[in-house]
This record gives sequence, C-alpha cells and structure tokens, in this order.
Amino acid sequence: MEQNKPVISVSELNEIVSLLLSENLKDISVRGEISGFKRHTSGHLYFSLKDKDACVDCVMFRTNAWSLAFRPEDGQQVVAVGSPSLYQKNGRFQLYVTEMQQLGDGELYARFIALKSELERAGMFAAERKKPIPFLPRHVGIVTSGSGAALQDIVNIVTRRFPKMRMTLCPVKVQGAGAAEDIAAGIRRMNAETDCDVLIVGRGGGSIEDLWCFNERIVAEAIFESTIPVISAVGHETDFTIADFVADLRAPTPSAAAELTVPEMDKLRDKIADLTARLSGLPEKLLQSRRERLGYLLRSRGFAGLELAAVNERRRLSDMCDAMVAAEQRFIVERNNRLKTAVAMLGTLSPLAVIGRGYAIVTNAEGHTVGNVEQLNTGDEIGVLLRGGSVRAVVAERCTEESHGNATDAL
Repeated sequence: MEQNKPVISVSELNEIVSLLLSENLKDISVRGEISGFKRHTSGHLYFSLKDKDACVDCVMFRTNAWSLAFRPEDGQQVVAVGSPSLYQKNGRFQLYVTEMQQLGDGELYARFIALKSELERAGMFAAERKKPIPFLPRHVGIVTSGSGAALQDIVNIVTRRFPKMRMTLCPVKVQGAGAAEDIAAGIRRMNAETDCDVLIVGRGGGSIEDLWCFNERIVAEAIFESTIPVISAVGHETDFTIADFVADLRAPTPSAAAELTVPEMDKLRDKIADLTARLSGLPEKLLQSRRERLGYLLRSRGFAGLELAAVNERRRLSDMCDAMVAAEQRFIVERNNRLKTAVAMLGTLSPLAVIGRGYAIVTNAEGHTVGNVEQLNTGDEIGVLLRGGSVRAVVAERCTEESHGNATDAL
C-alpha cells in the first residue's frame, strides 16, 4: 500500500459516489417493470424496476406521487424519470423517481392474465366445485417452507386457538427454480399419505417474482385435483395469485389462514355451556309459553264466541233429543192402537167367533175344512166343531141346494 495515497472513511466514500451520481446523471428516463410495489402510510412509494437481466430499487416521495395519472401495481411496464443516488447511511444504490408514465402490462403480469383466463374458462375457479372447509378439523396439513416465518405464524396461531389440534408439515420450496413442482408434489403427497381434513398452502410476502411459483399451472392443477379442501395463504392481503383463485378458500395471509382453519377452543366451550344451559331450561320455558298462550286464547273474544256457540249447540242438541223421545213415544202409542184394532178385527173374523154365534165347522176324514157339500159323499166320516166341543159323524144323506130348496118349499 502506497503511503502517499489518501485514506477515506466509508461515509466519505458514499458521499463522493452520491455526489458523482447526482451531478452526472440527472433526470434520466429508465424503462422497466414494477416489482415489489409498496405504498407507505406516509404516502411515499417504494418499488423496484427490473428487466430480464437487472433490477434497481426506486423511491418516489409523496409530493411527486400525488401527480401520478395511474395507480402503480406490480407487473406494469413504466418509464420512470429521476436521479440515481446512493443512500449514504447504508450505501444502497437507488433511483429517486420524480415522474412516472405507464407503458403497459409487464411480461409476468401478461403471463398471469393469460393463465388466469385459460383456467377460468376451464372451470377451475367455479364456485360450485369448491369444497367446504370443515368447521372443526381433526388434522391440519401445512404445505410451506419448513424454515419460513409463515410456518411459525400458522403453528403459533393454531396452537393458541386450539392447543390439541393435530398438525402435519410437508416442507417444500416456495421460491425459485423447481418451487412450483415441489409445491404440487407436496399437495399430492398430503392427499395420498395423510388423513388431513384441510390443507394450508402458501408462504409469506414477497415480490411478484418471489410469489411466482404460486402462479404456475402445475400448482393450480394440484390444488384443483386435491380431495382435501385447500386454503391458499400466499403473501400479503394485496397479493393475488392463481392459487388463490383455484383454492377452496383464499386467506389474505398465513396468519389469517390459521384463524380461518380452526375455531377458538375457549369460545367453543363457552358456546357449548350456553347451549346446554338453554336446552336444560327449554322444556319448562316451552310449557310456560304454552300455558300463557292457552290463557290468552281463553281470555280472547274469539274463544268466548266459540264457547257461547258451543253452549247454543248443546242446547239445540238437547232440544232435538227431547223431540226425538216425544216422537218415539207417539210412534209407540200409535202402533199399539193400530195393533189393538187389528186384534179386534181378527177376533171378529176368527172361526171361533162364528162358532160362538151358533154355527159349526165341518172337516173331512183328513181334517180339511169342508166348504161345499159337493166335497162329501154318503158314508164319509166327518168332524163337526161346535161351541163347547166337537163330534164325529157319518154322512147318511147328501142334499144339494136344489133338493134342499124343494124340500123347503114343500114344507
């Protein structure tokens, strides 16, 4: 080392480079694709501009951001006007943007839109094919990096909400080459080798490049073919990937996915205790309610009218019964009188009555009544029924009306 060469501090070096940049590269225009865009609460914009070979960090302060004619988003192609400089505190090279104009969607964003449209037409986003997430799973599967913060967030929240919940991790790459294939294989392995009731698939936040593996077709197909319901948990709330659209449920963050997956055990216990108490008092409350309802009905004007109608009907029924009894008595008396008349008439027509008046009834040997003298011959045995008894006789002589009449005339 030469003794005469000046030695400067790190701060001095950064200051010199910063001055050189600001003096020699002012208001240059840079074309690139927005990546990792963030809007700070202060209003400042932080993002990167990239092309296929390089990337540069950018800052756009609030006073300049207000004049933008569009809403910056990841994947947009823009031309940024600004000055490159070196942040002296940490030696970070960045472009301080004062103006920005949109050129169109970037390559990655165009790929995202194309695949999204294709899968949507294929029905992979359809609401009717999405599987319901179980209210209280017995076994939760997690497909994410084994060393990422997302895993710790999920495990901590699930354990806090439901301490005895069973969880199984399938560690996979979630960024870079081969990550998409690894995630798809992990989803299929969890389906084939576990009895999980639900899968959480995702990772923490990052740029569009970091999250791009969740925009690959192979991951979308694995989620679509999963027989286990899948909750996507990729990035931050503003990040959307193809996996979010295919999944059965999208969670804005891994932490939110854990909250959506399992309920809180303490709240479940309180709800069960409340329901048990309500059910134990339900029969008495129901009975009391029915009693009050009955009392109300009994006191109502409508029921009073029904009661009066019932009294009138009972009275009408009683009158009808009395009328039926009276009619029955008249019917019996009438029938008795007719019977007596018929008996009297039969008495007058009875052969015995004729005998009682001095007449006789003649029968032949067979006991048949003889009504004509022609039915008898001389010598026939006859019976004669008289008042007080009967006699047996033999016909000594038969006289016809003509001979009897002659004899009478002769007398």
